[in-house]
Amino acid sequence: MASEDKDLVEILEEHNKIDIAKYINYVSAPQAGAIATFSGTTRDTFEGKTVLELRYEAYVPMALRCMKSICSSARSSWNLLAIAVAHCLGPVPVGETSVFIAVSAVHRADALDACKFVIDEIKASVPIWKKEVYSNGEVWKENTEFLERRLDLGKKDEIWNEKEIEVEVERHTRKSCCGAKVKVIEEGDEK
Repeated sequence: MASEDKDLVEILEEHNKIDIAKYINYVSAPQAGAIATFSGTTRDTFEGKTVLELRYEAYVPMALRCMKSICSSARSSWNLLAIAVAHCLGPVPVGETSVFIAVSAVHRADALDACKFVIDEIKASVPIWKKEVYSNGEVWKENTEFLERRLDLGKKDEIWNEKEIEVEVERHTRKSCCGAKVKVIEEGDEK
């Protein structure tokens, strides 16, 4: 079985609960010395507010591609046997699972590290959006991992801002799809 055949990635439509046993069974193998799992469940409070449910929306084709890519990245970093990832869409009441990950490996360190990597990357980069519904309102939430990733990217942009950069815009005389051409001239370059 090819390694990409050992990944099960699913986004479940509204009102379909995650069958945890299905995903654990999928990653089970005689050579697996470890199966690491993560179950993300809806808690009943957040910062003193009573949570009724979470609601998830996604751009499903891109979310699936991203999650498959995350599985591929995990495989390139750890020696893994199988990976299963499931995420729910729609309302997820308190106590129910919205995301589940199972990872099997010969050794526990690989399974545990890869499982943490997969959930962190899902929260940081997959186009799945979460709304927390409270007893007195609701709010769309950004995951901490997403915010940290955005801040890290901003720090990389600051490197460019530290240099004095002049931008020249040249207009094309003929029409094109791009309109303007931008040329970046760094300090010390001739114009």
